[in-house]
Amino acid sequence: MNKKLRVGVLGATGFVGQRLITLLNNHPFFEVTVLGASPRSAGKTYKNILESTWKLDTPMPEYAKDMIIKDINSINEIKGLVDFVFCAVNMPKEDIKKIEEAYAKAEVPVVSNNSAHRMTKDVPVIIPEINNNHLKAIEAQKKRLNTTKGFIVAKPNCSIQSYVPALTPLMQFKPTKVLVSTYQAISGSGKTPKEWPEMNDNVIPFIGGEEEKSEQEPLKVWGNVDETGITLAEYPVISAQCIRVPVSDGHLATVAVSFENKPTKEEIISLWKNYKGRPQELELPLAPKQFLTYFEDETRPQTRIDREIEKGMGITIGRLREDNIFDYKFVCLSHNTLRGAAGGALLTAELLYAEGLLK
Repeated sequence: MNKKLRVGVLGATGFVGQRLITLLNNHPFFEVTVLGASPRSAGKTYKNILESTWKLDTPMPEYAKDMIIKDINSINEIKGLVDFVFCAVNMPKEDIKKIEEAYAKAEVPVVSNNSAHRMTKDVPVIIPEINNNHLKAIEAQKKRLNTTKGFIVAKPNCSIQSYVPALTPLMQFKPTKVLVSTYQAISGSGKTPKEWPEMNDNVIPFIGGEEEKSEQEPLKVWGNVDETGITLAEYPVISAQCIRVPVSDGHLATVAVSFENKPTKEEIISLWKNYKGRPQELELPLAPKQFLTYFEDETRPQTRIDREIEKGMGITIGRLREDNIFDYKFVCLSHNTLRGAAGGALLTAELLYAEGLLK
């Protein structure tokens, strides 16, 4: 596994695309050979498009500055330049479905940041530490698409990646009901605080489509995989509220949960502290050494000081206590543009590479 694979970033000018390009700088497995965007950006250099609108504190990597942006619709040209692509485009859902399938049918594997294919039965929705076994569904997908190596793997919604990792080690106790509220950062909208002054000193109690995703996508992540694809888990029943709050990065969630077999508080904390997944076993470059961190301090986790834990790839949890209606309640936090978006997609690609599914 010494040879670097060639990778394209579709939607390279957007917030997630920018994150991917910074994370891929000097990556040990992958080398960026294509930056793709809409036809209006095609033919221009990356720095000319983004010099005045770069959204990140991290500087634009030197390798990307003079790269010429290609039209994402130029699949026949791009497929000869890449071994796989990340897809982080901002387009209508049906258009995303079509273009991702078009790349897959052109024998280009797609690691998607988009929601378009998340509920497609044979498309794995991967949190690498949790459901790497779902990669088995790729074979069913290849049969449907009639491909040899082309397929789509999706990353789940950023809103679920604070509380699904915290609940996963507790699945052995059969959680039956989950009530979750997510307090989501401005960057989840693809904007910065400067670009959205209306969010200053404000909270918006609605984010379109987020509550449905927050209630359904965890059931895909926890679902059963067979030769036909992935069947949704039947439990737990999840009720979600998603709220936009005036912080730059970091999605915080409050969770209440009931179990068929109620564990002790000590059992829960021990499971969190000792949980490891396939990325930790493989020591993947972006994998956090400690996936879940529990704080005894009642004032933690805090968005500003804890979102960067494990370079933004760790999940933090705190305030575990018994509840008057549910069995337990707690608070958890994830970095939405690292673990929840670009970093989660890159870790998924690292897993695919290490498991021999990218060639």
